[in-house]
Amino acid sequence: MRKVSLEDLAGPSRYGEIRDEFRRRIIALKQHRRVSVGDRVTLVFENFDTVLFQTQEMLHVERITDLDRVREELEVYNDLLPGENELSATLLIEITDQGSVAEELRRLIGIDEHVSLRVGDRVFRARFEPGRSTEEKLSAVQYVRFQLSPEAAADFARGDVAIAIDVDHPNYRASTTLDQGQRASLAADLGAA
Repeated sequence: MRKVSLEDLAGPSRYGEIRDEFRRRIIALKQHRRVSVGDRVTLVFENFDTVLFQTQEMLHVERITDLDRVREELEVYNDLLPGENELSATLLIEITDQGSVAEELRRLIGIDEHVSLRVGDRVFRARFEPGRSTEEKLSAVQYVRFQLSPEAAADFARGDVAIAIDVDHPNYRASTTLDQGQRASLAADLGAA
């Protein structure tokens, strides 16, 4: 997938002019890129447009205009993009009761060993970005990748097998089958390497 470059970015004043429309477009795009797995885990799959939006927002909010700092932000956000035969997502652990966040996150420690993508009968374990969980603490935001075999990527794109995301943690078990909109949106990622 093509990385976001300096040439793709709108300058501060131009971004201010297009920000609302850009935000609406990304919200619509994410409808098919957001996959809830049960009531606590949501994955938002990243692509060029989502990374461009996140980069533009960070530059806007932090008022970053220094070219070296802009390049640093591009490098950070471009790392979220999937590689060949790969899907990349931000995994969110959503806990609505603010009083139980720490306790609930502790109950989910080890989730990084319990998330997978099923393409037909093939199972691909998620690879979590290191450093976002320990034996004592878990971040509610995780970055994950699913590396598919070329055959599974082709099956995914063809649409002739079921695609599901499973969480099989001892304290949280849920599974979701991707709908046609989600599947089509993510299949485009697999063809964009």
